Amino acid sequence: MNGRMSRLFGTDGVRGLANADLTVEIAVSLSSAAASVLAQQSQPPSSGRPLAVVGRDPRASGEMLEAAVTAGLTAAGVDVLLVGVLPTPAVAYLTADYDAALGVMISASHNPMPDNGIKIFGPGGRKLSDATEDAIEAVVLAGEVPRPTGSRIGRVSVATDAGARYLQHLSTAIDASLEGVTVVVDCAHGAASAAAPAAYAAAGATVIAINNEPTGLNINDGCGSTHLSALQDAVVKYGADVGLAHDGDADRCLAVDERGRVVDGDAIMAIMAIAMNEAGELVDNTLVATVMSNLGLHLAMKDADITVRTTGVGDRYVLEELRNGGYSLGGEQSGHIVLPDFGTTGDGLLTGLRIMARMAQTKKSLSELGSVLTVLPQVLINVPVTDKSAATGHITVRAAVADAEQSLGECGRVLLRPSGTEQLVRVMVEASTAEHAQTVAEELAAAVSAV
Repeated sequence: MNGRMSRLFGTDGVRGLANADLTVEIAVSLSSAAASVLAQQSQPPSSGRPLAVVGRDPRASGEMLEAAVTAGLTAAGVDVLLVGVLPTPAVAYLTADYDAALGVMISASHNPMPDNGIKIFGPGGRKLSDATEDAIEAVVLAGEVPRPTGSRIGRVSVATDAGARYLQHLSTAIDASLEGVTVVVDCAHGAASAAAPAAYAAAGATVIAINNEPTGLNINDGCGSTHLSALQDAVVKYGADVGLAHDGDADRCLAVDERGRVVDGDAIMAIMAIAMNEAGELVDNTLVATVMSNLGLHLAMKDADITVRTTGVGDRYVLEELRNGGYSLGGEQSGHIVLPDFGTTGDGLLTGLRIMARMAQTKKSLSELGSVLTVLPQVLINVPVTDKSAATGHITVRAAVADAEQSLGECGRVLLRPSGTEQLVRVMVEASTAEHAQTVAEELAAAVSAV
């Protein structure tokens, strides 16, 4: 869990092997605790009971955990609105749209089927701060949540308009019609299986959906944004203009161009940043990305007169920088792209719509749009150490890094990063050639290993 092993929350909610690590008991206590903390941050509706929006991805264990979360919330005196199988960004949006005190998404994102997770949103669909997570965890550990009785026990209802509300929200994100664009979308047998084809078709695209028949057992199984080969083959087979791949909860989007080549999150951010800059929508001409984004993105943005602000690894740090600076675009190489004007978290469907809108507006192919970025070869070596903090700060390691940076010049980059969960130092080197990157990375790895 992100290096803070004592915490219940990891980098993105609470995750684990469903019914083993993430049990019904944990789901009940966590949701009751979240209700008791977050209900204080919003005004209750006329019923006097706060409202919670609960959604899930289609994995089988989600049915069990949905029941447990619902029990925990209602037992704490919160009304529950079940929105069913929808993407994580839909649950975040609907939490705000229904004016709920909190939202709960049951999903393990891109993880394999046996895993599951519980992600909690606060009022307005916002991700929780560390302080709020700590407050919820304290209530869980104390095990003291008030239990109302009689009419103050929460009630459960099913939203019949949730999907339509989310699709209507997405329709406001682009101005151009996608008529003439043929897209293959890989839904990962996940939460996007119905919503993504519907959203893209509603915008005018011709849609070919693959891996859109969830059984509860096949989510992310050799498909989606972590397994792109099926999408690459399908784009070429159908002669499509673009392929889009989502993960299990559809907060990510990676793309494939008309030739079947992968267009990763860095390239997507470059395309979107340039488009937004031209439209006057890119606040302070600034893009927010993590330190893991390829140097090629930085060089492309420099050519476009766009500033890149870098953060630590993880979407929570991107969101924090976006919020603090009031910026309008940020994301990660993994395809987790955030547009704060349209959502409080990454939205893979929104990203897909924006990519295709840029293609339609410019009449350019995705390969042509993506050519603004040249990806530099990257080598990553994990070096086992006794003390990762001491190793990265050692004088001989710092000297080796300085020598490497001088050798690479402006056409390369070095990043030494202690692992968040293990006694490892991750040595990452980018250079103009794969051979140069490999040589420098091995030299740095040896220097780290020697201390």
